[in-house]
Amino acid sequence: MRKGARAAVIGGVFAVMVGGAGYGAYNVVTSISGGGGSGGTGPAPVKTGPPSGAEVKETSRAFFAAWEKGDAAKAAAYTNYATNAEGLLAGYHDDAHLTDVRITPGAQSGATVPFSVKATVSYDGKSKPFAYDSELTVVRGETTGKALVDWKPSVVHPDLKDGDTLVTGESASPAIEAVDRNNVVLTKEKYPSLGPILDALREKYGDTAGGTPGIELSIRHGGEDSGDTTLVTLAKGRAGKVRTTLSASAQAAAEKAVTRYAESSVVAVKPSTGEVLAVANHRADGFNAAFLGKLAPGSTMKIISAATLIDNGITTAGGPATCPPTATWQSQTFHNLVGMKPQLDATLSDSFARSCNTAFVKYADDVKVDSLTNEAQQRFGLGQNNWKTGIESFDGSVPASGGPDTAANMIGQGQVQMSPLNMASVTATAMTGVFRQPVIVPRALDDRELATAKGLSSGTVAQLRSMMNRTAVSGTAAQVMAGLGGSVGAKTGSAEVDGQAKSNSWFTGYRNDMAAAAMTQEGGHGGEAAGPIVAAVLRTGG
Repeated sequence: MRKGARAAVIGGVFAVMVGGAGYGAYNVVTSISGGGGSGGTGPAPVKTGPPSGAEVKETSRAFFAAWEKGDAAKAAAYTNYATNAEGLLAGYHDDAHLTDVRITPGAQSGATVPFSVKATVSYDGKSKPFAYDSELTVVRGETTGKALVDWKPSVVHPDLKDGDTLVTGESASPAIEAVDRNNVVLTKEKYPSLGPILDALREKYGDTAGGTPGIELSIRHGGEDSGDTTLVTLAKGRAGKVRTTLSASAQAAAEKAVTRYAESSVVAVKPSTGEVLAVANHRADGFNAAFLGKLAPGSTMKIISAATLIDNGITTAGGPATCPPTATWQSQTFHNLVGMKPQLDATLSDSFARSCNTAFVKYADDVKVDSLTNEAQQRFGLGQNNWKTGIESFDGSVPASGGPDTAANMIGQGQVQMSPLNMASVTATAMTGVFRQPVIVPRALDDRELATAKGLSSGTVAQLRSMMNRTAVSGTAAQVMAGLGGSVGAKTGSAEVDGQAKSNSWFTGYRNDMAAAAMTQEGGHGGEAAGPIVAAVLRTGG
């Protein structure tokens, strides 16, 4: 907890519990605390339908006026979630130390009212102005019929989410100066998608990096290891230095590449060490999907599936892996990409380079329910919840799920979940035969214990590298990887997701001592979105 500040929690847990109850459940609180009501011997008729323009204006202005005066209870009474609203609005003054609040409504658009806020943050004899824009929406209370502000934490500040706190005081941890592997300073201004990662590094290592805390107005996020987001610095502390494994050149390329495609993430690692060279996200929600994403990886999973077939003596790169037009497993029929011609005399290398789904599904009869799981855990270090990268990360999941999922998992669908970090690590392990748990700060920084796995035999590595190289040179990844010299390999993937018009685009590849993986939600085939992102990062060579 911050020194000198009492945090007002935005009631995220309660919101989850009652979120499906409808506005009527909230109006019980509102009608008790909000006053109003009319005289007479019977209840006034309850209004229905969307609020009128006049009601929207009246409610929003009354809400703004109470907020400006610091009357949290009165302002909260104009919302449909008075208890949570009052807690945050009270904290706006008491914990965030924001005064002289002036709110200016913008042009009303239906039930939505944009507005600008100007205030002063003051603490320990220091003051600074604070200004930002937000918006609110007015809805009809189903029980009371009143026009009410639809309560969300983002009404108070656009970056606030359930469970967050808004506080001013001595920073929870001293500021850090994060540097890359060559001592280049990394800032969120120059590398925007590093913002949440730098915040997490500060939260975890700020106290031990040698700095001193400053005085700040910040959002303290409710999630574990998510760090603070500084909004205003009243007095700077002394920053402690935190060395990362990142490469400024690779990071710059990753940042630029992901901006070309919405909802994209990429990670690059150094296979010989496991060091993370770049991590970038371009997402509307600011989520670090590169490290924390949990999505089906599509055909990039065939790297692990091919290794499973080889290591269990089922087939080899030059052995049979027929590619029929369809394959059925336990009543579920699997298809290949539209336009793929069947190849009944195909080898595993042929089917891997073409990304033939049915070739892998046909081998579901020959693997045990847990074969893929054991391969992922024991040789690729996945799915055991023991990675310690330096910040919060997901370790991948390859459950031993039976039924149709035994076959679906082989092609990266079913119950398999991965992040770009996981798939970059898979590619690094396939390249070297050694699983080296990815890290974004050196292990020496805190002497943490890293995950281990037994890795792959030299024979399996040779076959995987041969198949990945063929994919990059003449297979489904050839167009994307064209022009990249040195030792190269790749695997494309697309993952179908229920309710999405387009599949998620996945791509992973390596060039010399760099492996990278990317994912673009609703990006289509692997080579259409994720592929160009990976190629752009690999082009830097680390």
